[in-house]
Amino acid sequence: MNKSGILLHIAGLWLLSTLDASGKWLVMAGVPVLMLSWVRYSVHTALMTAVVLPSRGLAIFKTQSLARQMVRGVLMIATTVLFFSVLARLPLAEATAMNFLAPLFLMAMAPWLLHEPHRLHRWLGVLAGFAGMLIVVRPGAQLDPVGVVLGLLTALTFALFQIATRRVAHDDPLTTNYYGGLFGTVALTLALPWFWEMPQLSPWQWALLLSTGLTGFLGHWLQIAAFRKSPASLLAPFSYLQIVAAATLGWLVFGQLPGQISSLGIALICLAGLGVALTEARLSVLRSRRLTP
Repeated sequence: MNKSGILLHIAGLWLLSTLDASGKWLVMAGVPVLMLSWVRYSVHTALMTAVVLPSRGLAIFKTQSLARQMVRGVLMIATTVLFFSVLARLPLAEATAMNFLAPLFLMAMAPWLLHEPHRLHRWLGVLAGFAGMLIVVRPGAQLDPVGVVLGLLTALTFALFQIATRRVAHDDPLTTNYYGGLFGTVALTLALPWFWEMPQLSPWQWALLLSTGLTGFLGHWLQIAAFRKSPASLLAPFSYLQIVAAATLGWLVFGQLPGQISSLGIALICLAGLGVALTEARLSVLRSRRLTP
């Protein structure tokens, strides 16, 4: 077991949860979601250009399908804007938990969009995840209904984004990461005249706003490094530790903790995804053993 890959993966997840917490705080302070998204991608792209471009040169732009990279970039922008909108309406832990429905949506759509076989354990995971979601958004949970709808839409869009990411898997991960940030920056910059609006922010609030690009850049960088050191099947179960980061930051920054019943729903969503991930890893090991002479 490559422990360094696991540690890098978990560190990346904490940084991305820090980005989410910063985004939630800034939106609550009056920063428009589109402006926040623009700053996040602009700083990310600037850092990628400064760090990656000198070593990779024009090779960073080499892709087997620019059209697929563009589709992925559009879905990434949509996911980011939607999730920041969710954070404006829902507590951090609940919003993050709903986003973990994305892998389950992906499994449900995979037979048709990725031509993967139907598998019973995947459908059981999808049903368990939806049961957990219904517990989280139950009547009496006092969650904003618009935030809940946006959360489901975010998870669906994120699942489509993951499918789009699989379809550019033949490209260098750094190339894919760079194109995503670049498309996000260009698209939001072109739309800037229609949403340019910024409240009065203090210097430290501006620093926090700019930090969203830094934490996003570092978080994704650590994820890439983790997947280079360890197989995805090993890292997938540890992804669900992000809910711990979200709950901790939600409590420390916003004084929000899920209630007992909501915690049960969140745990069920995580266990559903975790169970499927572990089953997939086990099946992958069994297949590799059969193929080994």
